Amino acid sequence: MTANGLRQKYLDFFKSKGHVIIPSAPLVPDNDPTTLFTGSGMQPMVPFLLGEAHPKGTRIADSQKCFRAQDIEEVGDNRHTTFFEMLGNWSLGDYFKTEQIPWMFEFLTNIVGLDPQKIYVTCFIGAPEYQIPKDTEAADIWQKLFAAKGIKADTAEIGSEQAGSERGIKPGERIFYYDRKKNWWSRNGGPETTPVGDPCGPDSEMFFDFGTPHDTKYGEHCHPNCDCGRFMEMGNNVFMAYRKEAQGKFISLPKGSIDHGSGLERIAAAEEGSGDMFRVDLFDDARKAIEQLVGTSYEENETDKPAFRIILDHIRAATFLINDDVLPSNKDQGYFVRRLIRRSVRLAKRLSRGRAFVGQAEITCAVADAYIMYYQNAYPELKEKRDFILSAIGAEETKFQKTLDNGLKEFEKIYQSKGALDGLDAFNLYQSYGFPWELTEEMAREKGQVVDKTVFEAEFKKHQELSRAGSEKKFAGGLADTSEQSTKYHTATHLLHQALRQVLGEHVHQMGSNITQERLRFDFSHGEKMTDEQIKAVEAIVNEQIQKDLPVHFEMLTVEEAKKRGAIGLFEDKYATLGDKIKVYSVSDDVATTSGRPFSIEICGGPHVERTGKMGHFRITKEEASSAGVRRIKAVLE
Repeated sequence: MTANGLRQKYLDFFKSKGHVIIPSAPLVPDNDPTTLFTGSGMQPMVPFLLGEAHPKGTRIADSQKCFRAQDIEEVGDNRHTTFFEMLGNWSLGDYFKTEQIPWMFEFLTNIVGLDPQKIYVTCFIGAPEYQIPKDTEAADIWQKLFAAKGIKADTAEIGSEQAGSERGIKPGERIFYYDRKKNWWSRNGGPETTPVGDPCGPDSEMFFDFGTPHDTKYGEHCHPNCDCGRFMEMGNNVFMAYRKEAQGKFISLPKGSIDHGSGLERIAAAEEGSGDMFRVDLFDDARKAIEQLVGTSYEENETDKPAFRIILDHIRAATFLINDDVLPSNKDQGYFVRRLIRRSVRLAKRLSRGRAFVGQAEITCAVADAYIMYYQNAYPELKEKRDFILSAIGAEETKFQKTLDNGLKEFEKIYQSKGALDGLDAFNLYQSYGFPWELTEEMAREKGQVVDKTVFEAEFKKHQELSRAGSEKKFAGGLADTSEQSTKYHTATHLLHQALRQVLGEHVHQMGSNITQERLRFDFSHGEKMTDEQIKAVEAIVNEQIQKDLPVHFEMLTVEEAKKRGAIGLFEDKYATLGDKIKVYSVSDDVATTSGRPFSIEICGGPHVERTGKMGHFRITKEEASSAGVRRIKAVLE
């Protein structure tokens, strides 16, 4: 079965169970204070899991595009990717364990056709200190399902991963109880760190056994949560059965909810059976493109496989991120796109072993194009934006090819000057030229030198900590929080957006924003530096609308209705997850008119002030370039 076919089978299956299918949200979430990217299928559903009614009802399913920047360094093995699709289904106070577990077992064994003998599951061992019992209910359901297939399914109390590696698996065991680190879900870790008021609960994960020999470097014995590669987690059923109260108490919810997520690529890998996710059909054409250009095959040399896998993953991720308007840059989301592309270029150069490419940007564009063709039916916007995607990726590769060559020259310069390289030199080559440690080490070794890796790692760790500190505080949709002042700034971006369109032209569109309690930052499409006169004109227009004390309204409209009203919305697909109707905010004395246009009308999820008069005086503090064809304004409300 193809990955495209598997996705459709999943959606069709849950549609048959009464679920409404919704489209994927974008990879850059709107108004989410926790992350730069959409990292799970659950993330766009948080408001509804917290109690907000979903317009589509209580049974929802989708295939959500996800990107996890924290997994970049993990890519290279048989199962990790930064980009993936998460097959999700949700019960919002509707069905619970007795429906969810049998449905997933049915899907995996009857629809996908996986051998039930190779399926293993985990359940929550309990937390007595919080009066949360062991999840024997889920284990009992699993046991009955396995028994119906003639499979013995004994339970085992494992607890921690360390205990699992010391104990291993006994004959007949198939259901394993793990602790809160593995089988408890909340928005913020275990029971002790679960936010007060949040729904939470145990989960039950499903694993596929590829039967490969255990690698003892991951522990003495193998078990489902071992990282040796024998077992691969396919999906997770979260049972939101509790709500945390003050003083660390947990109460049972009147109606539990289900949050399920399965990795499309991982189920496809289980169905393919080799244990190597990168043999799944969706990677085939991209892999062939790499093989043709670098002059070596994926299967030819085992030591080359990690490089192949990194390129395959990274360019796929970059393709989808650029499709969602995240362009390579040195900051925020763009930093990761740049890193993905540059790492791929460097590894392609290594795989080619000195073989010259015919043209610039050949590797990245060839691989990206293969993905665009594969996904064009599931995600037609990729085909529509093909030229834009390939141009952005190709430009970054071309730029880095020159940088890489400069790095090689800098290496020789340092060596000629000092006669050797130290760890700090190695890190400076990495930071300035994207020069990887392994290449610096290899070239130094050829010259009979040993570079101190501990110094490099220490500097790299500092670099990572600074990057994390910056990203952890970001509010991906723009806001740092939902305070009164941040809300004023968010509303101001609406006025600013329209003012820019009036002064500069209707080619202006929002390209991103970042809002704190101290200022707003607004990125917009425009190719030239603004003049002082233009800046003053924009300020005057914004302040005029503030002084008018205009009301700020929202209406629930269909996308077509919003378009007829003249609403600005470059990112309509992110709001489509809310159903047929979307929130449209207007700044006007009269939003009821359908013939006229308010001063500002935008598709947006909020929050906003009730009247513009509450905002204060608007002043632009800086206008600068953000990236090619994108300008940036910083402004304050005084």
